[in-house]
Amino acid sequence: MGIAGGLHNGSACACITVTPAYGDTVQEPDPQTQRPLFALLIRLCAALSLSIMLVFVKLAGESGIHVAETLFWRQMPTVPILVVWLAWTGSLATLRTSRLPIHARRAAYGLVGMLLNFLGVMLLPLAEATTFNFTSAFWAVILSALILHEKIGYYRWAAVALGFLGVLVIAQPGDGHIPLAGAAAALGGAFMIALISIQIRDLTRTEAPLTIVFYFSAFSIPVLALALTFVMTAHTPYQSVILAGLATFGLIGQLCLTAALRYGAVASVIVMDYSALLWATLFGWGVFDRLPPATTWLGAPLIVAAGLVVAWREHRLKRSSGVKEQATS
Repeated sequence: MGIAGGLHNGSACACITVTPAYGDTVQEPDPQTQRPLFALLIRLCAALSLSIMLVFVKLAGESGIHVAETLFWRQMPTVPILVVWLAWTGSLATLRTSRLPIHARRAAYGLVGMLLNFLGVMLLPLAEATTFNFTSAFWAVILSALILHEKIGYYRWAAVALGFLGVLVIAQPGDGHIPLAGAAAALGGAFMIALISIQIRDLTRTEAPLTIVFYFSAFSIPVLALALTFVMTAHTPYQSVILAGLATFGLIGQLCLTAALRYGAVASVIVMDYSALLWATLFGWGVFDRLPPATTWLGAPLIVAAGLVVAWREHRLKRSSGVKEQATS
């Protein structure tokens, strides 16, 4: 799985930019607070932290920890930390909302997406799971055309076609190199990230980003806690370390993603998300003694290049739309 999906918020056009973030959402920074190089560094740290988290996810699966439990410990720290932070800053009123049913639906979709993404990591080598996760940008283009009725030009349709060609090159359906169940889970998780971005786009019309993150965790934790009663077993010290590492690096990655987009715009920092493929390859080799085969080396650049084309094109559309708005204001 890679790092998963956030939403670029505030675009004047109807375009969606999906970046790895497990459904977190952030707003464009105030121009006065922008520090582009610092933002790039923090985003790189986010990619590294979340890649380490995925190592722990895979280790958890190999050690026999049920996927529901890994999801629970990924989510659990979010609510208390957000409550403490908002109380400390006097911002608890941020959590007030009149859209609880929408938050609940977003949480349901988010849980399905996280489940599929975690299963993809457990069933696939890290590099392949990470690469397939990048297809969320292509699913977002398709969904923006189908749901938002956005007009998609040749550049983005060509990028989508190129990206899915890269998927076929890596998966090589029928040759047994990539487990089809793992590929389906990873691609399904990427699709859910794109679908969730549509919901988040709607929610951000009235809700603050931290409010959306809070209710995602608040609704999902009780469901996961109920699931624990059926799957939880006693842990060895090794398994306890795995779960602690998963929760810690997941939280660090989430905080870094938010901080990066406080100091830099999505379009400028998104390139660092693709460093997750480098980390996944290194960790796959160093921890799991698995290097990607030739098909992955051929297909991954196609997917990354296509994702960058989508990001570049949407950035151009945003800028041109902003110029038109200034000209008519």
